[in-house]
Amino acid sequence: MIACCGLDCSKCEAYLATRADSDDKREEVSKKWSAQYGADIKPEDINCDGCNSNGRKINYCQNLCQIRKCCTGKSLTTCAGCDTYPCDTLKKFIKMVPEAEKTLESLRS
Repeated sequence: MIACCGLDCSKCEAYLATRADSDDKREEVSKKWSAQYGADIKPEDINCDGCNSNGRKINYCQNLCQIRKCCTGKSLTTCAGCDTYPCDTLKKFIKMVPEAEKTLESLRS
């Protein structure tokens, strides 16, 4: 399952903790992400069924991710299908997560 931005949801720690329905994994991810992102992320916030699913998403992906908002606003599943690919927002993201670009490029081929 590929997210709007090109990340592979099946490799995401929140997705994996949700699939395993493991409170221990949720606790582990919440501690790691809280330290990594300087945010108070609680274990109960670690529930995600994938970016493009109709199910649960972590707060950032559901409410704050500008890439996801853009894709859903254009009825796209990923940025790969966008007429303005790659936009400035995506370029900034790709600098942090270059593997997303590889995925999106493979989808465009």
